[in-house]
Amino acid sequence: MADNLSEALKTLKLSSVESATDTTEGCLDCLLKALAHNNVETSEKIQEMGVLTIMPGLLSAQNSSTPKVANIIAEVAKNEFMRSPCVEAGLIPPLVQLLNSKDQEILLQTGRALGNICYDSHSLQAQLITMGVIPTLVKLLGVHSQNTALTEMCLIAFGNLAELESSKEQFASTNIAEELVRLFRKQVEHEKKEMIFEVLAPLAENDAIKLQLVEAGLVECLLEVVAQTVNSDREEDVAQLKTASDLMVLLLLGDESMQKLFEGGKGSVFQRVLSWVPSNNHQLQLAGALAIANFARNDGNCIHMVDTGIVQKLLELLDRHVDEGNVTVQHAALSALRNLAIPVVNKSKMLLAGVSDVVLKFLKSEMPPVQFKLLGTLRMLIDTQADAAEQLGTNTKLVERLVEWCEAKDHAGVMGESNRLLSALIRHSKSKDVVRTVIQGGGVKHLVTMATSEHMIMQNEALVALGLIAALDLDCAEKDFVGSSLVQVLHKLLTDERSAPEIKYNSMILICSVMGSEPLHKEVQSLAFIDVVSSLRSHENKTVAHQASLTEQRLTAQS
Repeated sequence: MADNLSEALKTLKLSSVESATDTTEGCLDCLLKALAHNNVETSEKIQEMGVLTIMPGLLSAQNSSTPKVANIIAEVAKNEFMRSPCVEAGLIPPLVQLLNSKDQEILLQTGRALGNICYDSHSLQAQLITMGVIPTLVKLLGVHSQNTALTEMCLIAFGNLAELESSKEQFASTNIAEELVRLFRKQVEHEKKEMIFEVLAPLAENDAIKLQLVEAGLVECLLEVVAQTVNSDREEDVAQLKTASDLMVLLLLGDESMQKLFEGGKGSVFQRVLSWVPSNNHQLQLAGALAIANFARNDGNCIHMVDTGIVQKLLELLDRHVDEGNVTVQHAALSALRNLAIPVVNKSKMLLAGVSDVVLKFLKSEMPPVQFKLLGTLRMLIDTQADAAEQLGTNTKLVERLVEWCEAKDHAGVMGESNRLLSALIRHSKSKDVVRTVIQGGGVKHLVTMATSEHMIMQNEALVALGLIAALDLDCAEKDFVGSSLVQVLHKLLTDERSAPEIKYNSMILICSVMGSEPLHKEVQSLAFIDVVSSLRSHENKTVAHQASLTEQRLTAQS
């Protein structure tokens, strides 16, 4: 074999590029045989003898031997060590050119060759995109949809190229959505559907393509897959159900595609997805709850959904998952409720429906993602709702859990949300009972720490809550204020030029509120606050300057 191979390689190097002679054909056959027998060794030999450099010429000749040349390149490029030499030999441009051929065998072998050369190389794949292969391949898929091997070659190429961000714009300017949906409808085998799914998922991350896929009828295909697989225990059906429902949720992440499917809450797709929530299949429950969370991305949709009883469906779903529940379903259902609670008109309706009672059942959860969503949902619900804030703020169990989570150093999200809810309970209830519950639960020190947060909105929320504590129950809070160095924190906020105007304003309000306490009053005097406040009288913000004058008068009067 080795001698034959060496002979064939020598002959090939000497042969004329222009004509496909029998000699050339014979040499190419010999190479293919050798590659089939021992690919690595043969590839090394081809590289050693410099045969790759004559390949571009053989490809450009476009004659009966072209498919064999492309096939040899495809075989050689299976080896990682041969990919760079293939690129250096200038094989990519002539191969890309061949994608315009009408010959199906040439197209197939060319696709394989390009796929193998560019395998795992983002930079080479990006080069192919720049050379315009995407529109060419999409066209091929349309023209040769009867050819299974060619179709698969296109799908594998799309799967690889779609991983690159730069491809999305090019894909969006073709009719890829229609072609893939048409192809999907024809498939019976699980493997084929799976191949198309693998292309659809990365493409559907692009909002323009999401809309194209919805318009091409992908959603109907997905609903059909769900209907066919929902009651099956076969592994491949379970996998397909998951893929189809996940993709459905992904399509709803685009604003336009989501609104198109919502159809004012009357859309058949919207109704079908809603029916997933009460199903007995965890995957469908999850997808249904996530879909509602995605539909609930604007006030109009949220108001419509609350008015049509969706909250009840979500509460029933959560109730089914309280004990030994599925964490992803809990997280998704809480996300949906949180989004639905954003419009002001929905809050009282959701509170009446008993949302806070069901949500509180998850206080015992040890899963940070669930804790995070639970906190966010309650915070949304009590915004501007004084009675609910008072009811929750006097719930000792809740306040104790919040104080515990305020120390969750490993979970910054949970820690931040706990602090914010603690503050919100005080700010929205303005209730002395709530203030006392928070003081007794040990929450004051966390609100003082929150006032030093790097997020201005959190600093502000903390200062307003602390101001209410001082105004409503200073005697009871005095010890905690001293223990948590509140006065020093306020001094720092007022002297730090990075502090926003509203932070300075609320810090001065708070200083005035704590003056009624002897130990705190002494601390204010010892830190020479009067000088700090005096310097703020010339602050560029008029509200801050005015408050500085008032605070200075107050401090002078009490010194």
